[in-house]
Amino acid sequence: MADAHAKNHDYHLVNPSPWPAFGAVSAFILAVGAVTWMHGGTSIGIFVGFAMVLYTMFMWWRDIIKEAHAGDHTPVVALHLRYGMLMFIASEVMFFVAWFWAFFDASLFANETKMVARIAATGGIWPPAGTVVFDPFHLPLVNTLILLTSGTTVTWAHHALLNNDRKGLINGLIITIILGALFTCVQAWEYGHAMFAFSRENGGNIYGSTFFMATGFHGFHVLVGTIFLTVCLFRALKGDFTPKQHFGFEAAAWYWHFVDVVWLFLFAAIYIWGNYGGVLPIE
Repeated sequence: MADAHAKNHDYHLVNPSPWPAFGAVSAFILAVGAVTWMHGGTSIGIFVGFAMVLYTMFMWWRDIIKEAHAGDHTPVVALHLRYGMLMFIASEVMFFVAWFWAFFDASLFANETKMVARIAATGGIWPPAGTVVFDPFHLPLVNTLILLTSGTTVTWAHHALLNNDRKGLINGLIITIILGALFTCVQAWEYGHAMFAFSRENGGNIYGSTFFMATGFHGFHVLVGTIFLTVCLFRALKGDFTPKQHFGFEAAAWYWHFVDVVWLFLFAAIYIWGNYGGVLPIE
């Protein structure tokens, strides 16, 4: 008698899983906790919800890795996983388009006569009068070189994997992770010396708002990408990934290259273009 559960197709029909429902509850608790904290309440909901979200991510992705080892990720399934990652990166591109739009709307129309509030916020020039900005060819340039170098090392790791060079894969990942952490440290130091920082007390600063939203979210993506690559490193040390099956690493590499490209646009727009206006840069 033939096995009733025999697989005669290239698709993967996932087994029942508690993680979608558990993740939805976790996200709800996190959102309610954040709203409660923002209204002056306790912050315990944020920590509980965040811990539950992290647990969901760990367990769900653990199950996906098990499915890959079990042979469920056929070439057709792997292709669709790549489509999904491309769609995710495309959504991230549009996420950053919003912050670029906000920055250019404020900088290109700083003296728009029809926008009274805009002129009051900028003084009719960009950057706003009295704003002290960063020298783009100091720390920002250093971070640009760090991130571009990390893009070459993750590519090295990818090519090493394709050629079944485990040592090259691991070394490339280690160097990329170190460079990613170094980028985060430099940006943290930069933020600590941001003289144009805005606050609720003084009504805010339109330059600081656009600067921190764009570069801050990019910094968060670098941190996420570094964690992503660190997980790939541990998996590589365990012997995971083969030249023919390594979607997890490939997705991390694509994400890292996306982060690199976004930074180039940020460096050109926020740091170089945003430096126009004749104000003195931070040494």
